[in-house]
Amino acid sequence: MTFRKSSALALAACFSLGLAFAQGPGGPPPDPQTMIQMRVNMLASELSLTDAQKTSATTIFTSAYTAGQSIQTSLQANRQSISDAVKKNDTATIDTLSVTAGTLSGQLTAIEAKADAAFYLILTSAQQTTYNSLPGGGPGGPMGPRMRRPPQQ
Repeated sequence: MTFRKSSALALAACFSLGLAFAQGPGGPPPDPQTMIQMRVNMLASELSLTDAQKTSATTIFTSAYTAGQSIQTSLQANRQSISDAVKKNDTATIDTLSVTAGTLSGQLTAIEAKADAAFYLILTSAQQTTYNSLPGGGPGGPMGPRMRRPPQQ
């Protein structure tokens, strides 16, 4: 293969790869219940959860998601208000809204941490040990329900 042909082939491959990444994963994210079920299935696989534990985990994570919905809505409205204040250079409003955003984020963190705590309590000691060793897992880790919350539109 000549240099010109191999260069053209490499350029075409890079261009195709760029288009593939630009298109994203292909479709909207799964609905919240599907995401919760995916998490429970992953945890069941990693921790050998019983059917009763899977049912409890689904209930725990669904309740946390539901409890966070109104806060998520408020946070989304808050972000829009901050964006509007930025466009007006309204620094006093930006300060006030930023404090509110912190409070709302803290409320979400509390809901999610409490869900993690409730889930942790249904595990046996052997399962807790395994859960603590999961990459990104463990109580309060990034594998909590917030990380699987679909982006708000």
